[in-house]
Amino acid sequence: MSNLVIDATGLVKKFGDLVAVDGVDLQVEEQEIYGLVGPSGAGKTTLIRMLCGLLPATEGRASLLGNEIPQCSYKIENELGFMPQERAIYRDLTVRENINFFAKIYGTERQSTKQRLKELLSLMKMEDMADQLAETLSGGEKQRLSLACTLVHDPRLLLLDEPTIGLDPALRIEFWKHFHSLQKDGRTILLTTHYLQEANRCERVGLMHHGRLIAEGSPSELKREVGDEGDKEPTMEEVFLRIIGGKPSED
Repeated sequence: MSNLVIDATGLVKKFGDLVAVDGVDLQVEEQEIYGLVGPSGAGKTTLIRMLCGLLPATEGRASLLGNEIPQCSYKIENELGFMPQERAIYRDLTVRENINFFAKIYGTERQSTKQRLKELLSLMKMEDMADQLAETLSGGEKQRLSLACTLVHDPRLLLLDEPTIGLDPALRIEFWKHFHSLQKDGRTILLTTHYLQEANRCERVGLMHHGRLIAEGSPSELKREVGDEGDKEPTMEEVFLRIIGGKPSED
């Protein structure tokens, strides 16, 4: 595969006797939306934190944008945007102050920050909330603010951990419109989700179970792999269950 933005081989993460990530190989190409899909406890968050350099690997290696992680993480800090599952915003700051704060962290120039603030408030439909304290926002609004803070420095690569968790269906669709728009603008996105139906919105999908990447491919490829039952195309939930042997996950 050419133009690899993420290239990981044999990643293992152990916490004592617990193997959270078990020998994962992962390659993501430039301008691709890749979804790590699986139930809670499958190892998705641990894997994405390893790729960010927030957790050291027990075994294996990974590179992002051609730089070894975590040794050279500093070289890509302005090209990488990480949105953690727990909302990375300051509840005692306003929407505007949160975005400006993260802009300062990334060293964005003042004039650029002013323009970027305007763009992000418009993108997230938060113009009327700019001076509202983050702690007073709804769950969906906090998630929108968290995504805005992730995008403030216009990163090339986005690592998003459960970005649509807890969102109502309409807002989830809105977020996916943002993701596809970012892709069209040249961004690469690796995201995790336990909503199996969201796999259909990704170009490629990696199904995770008990710390392992058990299947990989486009949604249509994975559906063909397990086969149709009659005239009905399998759902991604059915694909996952058939691949793990027809038993629901214990995670």
